[in-house]
Amino acid sequence: MKDNSTASTIVIAEIGVNHNGSIDLAKVLIEHAHAAGADYAKFQTFKSESLASVDAPLAGYQRVSSQDGSQQGLLKQLELSYEVFGELHQHASQVGIGFLTTGHDKESAEFVLGMKLDFVKIPSGDITNLPFLERVARAAQPVLLSTGMATYEEVEGAVGVLTSEGLSKRNVTVMQCTTEYPAPAGEANLRAMVSMGEKLSVPIGYSDHTLGHVTTLAAVALGARVIEKHLTSDKTLPGPDHGASLEPHEFRAMVDAIRTVEVSLGDGVKETQPSEAQNKNIVRKSIVAKAFIPQGERFREEDLGVMRPGFGTSPMMWHEVVGKVAARDFYPDEPIELL
Repeated sequence: MKDNSTASTIVIAEIGVNHNGSIDLAKVLIEHAHAAGADYAKFQTFKSESLASVDAPLAGYQRVSSQDGSQQGLLKQLELSYEVFGELHQHASQVGIGFLTTGHDKESAEFVLGMKLDFVKIPSGDITNLPFLERVARAAQPVLLSTGMATYEEVEGAVGVLTSEGLSKRNVTVMQCTTEYPAPAGEANLRAMVSMGEKLSVPIGYSDHTLGHVTTLAAVALGARVIEKHLTSDKTLPGPDHGASLEPHEFRAMVDAIRTVEVSLGDGVKETQPSEAQNKNIVRKSIVAKAFIPQGERFREEDLGVMRPGFGTSPMMWHEVVGKVAARDFYPDEPIELL
């Protein structure tokens, strides 16, 4: 289990329903997630009849890829059995990557909680589902709380439910999210992620549905401890999430970029860095003679200059030098010494 309080950002490859109902494709995507450097491969567990009513309409992004007129019909095509999730969990372990899945209904949530995974994901659609929140909190497992479509007050309310049931705030990571596929970058609202973390005193993360991975890098720079991004083997496959996902080579590039951002943030202390120490005196400057200055003559401003290198008297000593008596002869461009 990775600790989300450490310096390394946790990267989750959200496979979700991009397996299109195929266990073979699901296994391939787990392997792609591992090869791309993700820490976890994540799926979605649900019973379509328990998740959506027969009359539940399709969202706009779902209509684009579905010939069925209802959510339940679409979801049925993407549903995997509990036995399959056990097999996928085992496959992830063999591959060497962490495994997560999100329970979307009461029965499925019980199944997922029983798996004792490193994190329990509360999907955006359940942020106002009080009995769901209470049950998850009682499991006393670290939570990733997705906040798509929510207001701050709703997020605050959900965190309040989780903590009132005994869950520590340090075990509740609030995930900024925009529930659209793809989501406009202008609606990523990453500053909301920061403000939620500050106001609620919780770890923060980002579930990214925008195209590309620029916003994920910004989120890491702003303090996201967890990044979640959809992964697909092929963006042109039929299905609701493929178009807003990254293909394996793109996901690898995102992970590499995240790791670069992490190391570039540093420790916050401004000091000379090892790589630049050798350049310090070469690039900085010293007080030098602009003209011949004989011994015994006082240094005048018009006879002094500031030039590289910086091995001599620092220009910060300018006012101490001006007016002093030259202890010896100084020739043009020669560094001034105070004896």
